[in-house]
Amino acid sequence: MHLLPDADTFKRLVDGSLRGPGSALVRGLLAGLAVPYAVAVSARNAAYDRGLLRVARAGLPVVSVGNLTLGGTGKTPLVAWVAQTLAAHGRRPAIVSRGYRAAPGGQSDEAAELAILLPAVPHVADRDRVAAAARAATLGADVVVLDDGFQHRRLARDLDIVAVDATDPFGGGRLFPRGLLREPPAGIARADAVVLTRATSVAETRRRQIRSLLEEACGPRRPVWVEAEHRPLRLRSAGGEIRPLEAVRSGRVVAFAGIGNPAAFRGTLAALGADLVGFRGFADHHPYSPDDLESLDRWARELGADLVLTTLKDLVKARTERIGAAPLLAVEIAMEILAGGGALEQLLTRAVAARAEGAAA
Repeated sequence: MHLLPDADTFKRLVDGSLRGPGSALVRGLLAGLAVPYAVAVSARNAAYDRGLLRVARAGLPVVSVGNLTLGGTGKTPLVAWVAQTLAAHGRRPAIVSRGYRAAPGGQSDEAAELAILLPAVPHVADRDRVAAAARAATLGADVVVLDDGFQHRRLARDLDIVAVDATDPFGGGRLFPRGLLREPPAGIARADAVVLTRATSVAETRRRQIRSLLEEACGPRRPVWVEAEHRPLRLRSAGGEIRPLEAVRSGRVVAFAGIGNPAAFRGTLAALGADLVGFRGFADHHPYSPDDLESLDRWARELGADLVLTTLKDLVKARTERIGAAPLLAVEIAMEILAGGGALEQLLTRAVAARAEGAAA
């Protein structure tokens, strides 16, 4: 039994749009829990900043991709873009992650998703990411892409890239669990580059405002600024069948997702012209049980679905070709750089080359 709310419900709770005395009471409780969390985060960052906690350096360059907020920033397509860019420059990247909610002996959902997007790139998952980086070298990698690594400060990195979602850049302005911030916005000062994802979802004046606020939080340090959009690329089945995006307009569509920002996925489906007659949200990283799939089967049949859509992250966990009487397809997403791509690519290749040359000296 899964008691966690879906991401939309939790966001509505913490941003205050979920009304009622019960919601207000829960927000008060979450605010109390956020106090010790804030103290712990501040103490830990201060310990690393002052050298009281030691960092470990891998024997190869490390590029971290992370975020300030919990989930839903579109980080996985950014990780894929970084790995693809490094490979295009002759590097042999490996992705290192914690393997959050991976089944024993199996892959996390992000790892399974990246295995589809980057079949030639090895992925090492381990709670001890220092050990994982060492293992990456034995697999022939000459650079590590640290997935979700911004707050994991024990492994030294040569470059920090932070994804910020334009639609909710500051997680409601409150620390978890009262809000979605993993750490205060001032933490962005550690970043070498900031990638504003879903940039076209907000007006240009809002993008400038977000940039100004983040640069103010950075102090005198100015990270490279990049604006990006996550574009739907194609549809994919669990068996690897590829269909064009136009297939979403072929009949009645239902969709489900267990991701950090299900609203963004619904927006993608609307933009594609899908006749969406039903949508179900699950908690982020939700593992789909046989009961869940049976419930989805009944739901899709009741709504007369001709097509069921989900995200690639959910497809690798559902592992089925059909829901009800309809085919199940995932919308595959790729990141498109709108501004600042050249500067980010140059920063990335220079940082990796400098570390590799230093290690060889």
